[in-house]
Amino acid sequence: MRTRLAVAMAGVGVLLAAGPVLAHHAFAAEFDVNQPITLRGTVTKMEWTNPHSWIRMDVKGADGTVKNWAIECGPPNNLLRQGFSKTSVPAGTELVVEGYKAKNGSSMANGRDVTFSDGRKVFVGTAAAAPAAPAAPY
Repeated sequence: MRTRLAVAMAGVGVLLAAGPVLAHHAFAAEFDVNQPITLRGTVTKMEWTNPHSWIRMDVKGADGTVKNWAIECGPPNNLLRQGFSKTSVPAGTELVVEGYKAKNGSSMANGRDVTFSDGRKVFVGTAAAAPAAPAAPY
């Protein structure tokens, strides 16, 4: 009986531990290095979360429509090392984000660099970020 209980508890432990592993993904699983993008817009929200932080921003397209883009950034600890903090991008901040489009065509991108209106540029990607490439503006 004790052996069954121990095996059952070990199984539950393995299942619970697998959740966070499945939630994390590689750059290439969601984003396309062959689709660089430059987004110019206004921040609507900064999400300071693990394993990735997110910048949500409204971007006006060439046709005049406004889309809310989700920009995946590195983890908070990496951003802190770059001089970036929770309060660096309050709602209303104008930004230019260089990164890579999502493979599924959604309004989502993996951020590489963020440029503020004063010209300050901050790397927001992960340590394994894709190489810089020229990007067509959205």
